[in-house]
Amino acid sequence: MEPENPTILPRRKKTRKRPILLIFFAILLGAGLGMYGYQFVPSSQHEAPSFDGNGKPVFYKRAMLDKPADGKEDAIKLPFETVQELIDPTMIYEEASESTIITTQDKVIRLRTSQLTGMLNEKPFTLKFPLEKVKGSLYLPMEPLKQLYAFELRESSATGAVILVKEGDTIEWAKTIAYPDKPNKTIPMRSGPTIKSPIYADVPQEEEVMIWSEEPEWYKVQLTNGYQGYIRKEHLQPDHRMETIPPLKEPPPFVPTKPINGKINMTWEQVVTKTPDATKFSPMPGLNVVSPTWFHLEDGQGNLKNLADPAYVKWAHSQDIQVWGLFSNGFDPKITTEALATYDKRMKMIKQLLSFAQLYSLQGINIDFENVNVKDKDRLVQFVREMVPLMHEQGLIVSIDVTPKSTNENWSVFYDRKSLIESVDYMMLMAYDEHWASSPVAGSVASLPWVENSLTRMMKEDHIPASKLVLSVPFYTRIWTEETVNGKTKVSSRAVFMENPQKVIKDKKLTPVFKSEAGQNYVEYKEGNKLNKIWLEDEVSMKARMDLVKKYDLAGVASWRRGYEVESIWPLIENSLK
Repeated sequence: MEPENPTILPRRKKTRKRPILLIFFAILLGAGLGMYGYQFVPSSQHEAPSFDGNGKPVFYKRAMLDKPADGKEDAIKLPFETVQELIDPTMIYEEASESTIITTQDKVIRLRTSQLTGMLNEKPFTLKFPLEKVKGSLYLPMEPLKQLYAFELRESSATGAVILVKEGDTIEWAKTIAYPDKPNKTIPMRSGPTIKSPIYADVPQEEEVMIWSEEPEWYKVQLTNGYQGYIRKEHLQPDHRMETIPPLKEPPPFVPTKPINGKINMTWEQVVTKTPDATKFSPMPGLNVVSPTWFHLEDGQGNLKNLADPAYVKWAHSQDIQVWGLFSNGFDPKITTEALATYDKRMKMIKQLLSFAQLYSLQGINIDFENVNVKDKDRLVQFVREMVPLMHEQGLIVSIDVTPKSTNENWSVFYDRKSLIESVDYMMLMAYDEHWASSPVAGSVASLPWVENSLTRMMKEDHIPASKLVLSVPFYTRIWTEETVNGKTKVSSRAVFMENPQKVIKDKKLTPVFKSEAGQNYVEYKEGNKLNKIWLEDEVSMKARMDLVKKYDLAGVASWRRGYEVESIWPLIENSLK
């Protein structure tokens, strides 16, 4: 049946879907806005900071050290390892005598565990608090060390934390902002660089904090109580304070008594059993220091053999010549190891030398330790560090002889030249024996390029200042003999005085040839089936060496040894040093 009005369609039933969808989307939008807003809401959660169970932590440049401090205020102590690492790397602990030994420019301090009496330059003094072992670790009282080094221990009474700052350290300080209208408001220090990180501490307004690092909107800071965290940049005042720890006032440096006419012109006097009669010496113009080989290590207990002669000293002083007594280890590695092993033995040697120096009115001591085991490298340095302050206290000059650098352990490697120069007044470079007595090939005792390279290498690699470096030159050479034995060349040599080759040249009517690669004159001649070769030590080679002294402005020259030279050498050296 057709509808009555075909132009009107039937109505659909009403639906509620659209309002439901709108409500759903509104809820989602609200939730999204809520979540979006939530990320800008700072967390108010608090979390207590900790020192990881460390009861009295020590901090240096924000890092918490492995071992804690002990005691408090004036009685505060730090572990030996901490002091050695951060305050004085040269400090040593001697297990055998339970002694801590500290050496500075002018002091030698010995502190023994559990004792209140220490030794300063071998004179007793009293400590308020002793060294002691705490849970197996050695702890040093800090109060006496503050007299020796520029450092501070800033202890928090609230947490017990200790902040170590030392000479040259720079700390950046900043203050938290102020809210004049909200005096009780605090500034949050959080565990991480985000507002969602828990709050470690509510920092008061205008509280100083140390700044250690920077993030885009945050600073990593440390409070004076040791706790660390992050504070937003906007919560710190823009003006920061820089604190630099000033150095401790150093004692005036020891100034060696200069030889009468400026640069050092020293020669060694070899004494085997008896010192020669100096009144019979030929003139040596320009000589201003002699070093007689008088004192020798006799045994592993530190006893010394003494060959000194007062008459020789009297002659030297009458000629305005200083006397630097030589102290040798006898070139015996075994007894050297034993004698250097303990503080007591080292000090025994030092005290004997001090006594000899006073008895014979010496102006210095020249240390000549050779053929030393490389394992004793550090102990030799320690011996010199302990020796020099006591020598300087008596006004004595201390020098040490070293070989050129090489890979030979007992000849060269055992010298820690860089450390030794920090203590001694002068270092003598024994620039000879490039080709030694038993060398498999013939060659110069000290060719000029080898000598110069030995000099510059030490100056560059070990930072030896020219003002402390003395070039030691040979007054001898070697006559090399080459012969063919069973089809092979056999090489032998003998050391001779400077004068000997000149006699050979005259007797055999030889003509020296200048070898530019060695910077020396050279001769050779045959005796039967043997070929003899001589790299001459003469005025030509000596003048070349003196030019090196002038070129590098060295402290002077030393020669091995008096009696090997020709007389004309002395005026040459004197004129070159002027």
